Amino acid sequence: MTIPAAGETFSCGISTLVGGTHGTGQVQTAPMIRRYDDTAYAAHGNYGVHYDLTLPLYNPTTETQMVNVALETPIKQSATNEALRFFEPLPTATFFRGTVQISYKDDAGLPRTKYFHLVQKRGQQGEPLATFAMPAGDRRFVNVQLRYPPDATPPQVLTVSTQVSP
Repeated sequence: MTIPAAGETFSCGISTLVGGTHGTGQVQTAPMIRRYDDTAYAAHGNYGVHYDLTLPLYNPTTETQMVNVALETPIKQSATNEALRFFEPLPTATFFRGTVQISYKDDAGLPRTKYFHLVQKRGQQGEPLATFAMPAGDRRFVNVQLRYPPDATPPQVLTVSTQVSP
């Protein structure tokens, strides 16, 4: 998985909806066996699902790149040609509250595991869970694990970004 160019990002849907696939066309909300008249249509996440995602990142450039990995809760949209959108200021509604684990080798090559209890509002851009330097030609595995919280509201995405050099 090639890291994005400096100043760019890419995101992978963790929990997307029928009306908010962010251009992927992938509805990652499990089908409901029964829907009651007073409930939303497919507006639920995959509650309780354990996500265990390994990103095999690769820096194909000839320079060291600073890479960030974040979990985000963007504004729901279906557009295929738009970047993720976020609110500023943030609304008050909490859309994600849960523990996220990230494991990777740090810049010294030592294994690191970090845990975060994230609380994200609707349309909130995520802070980096990890930031690390990838030398030219470097390959690095980054593992992200979470159990999708039962009170979360989609969408959530996992975002990889490359910082612009100063």
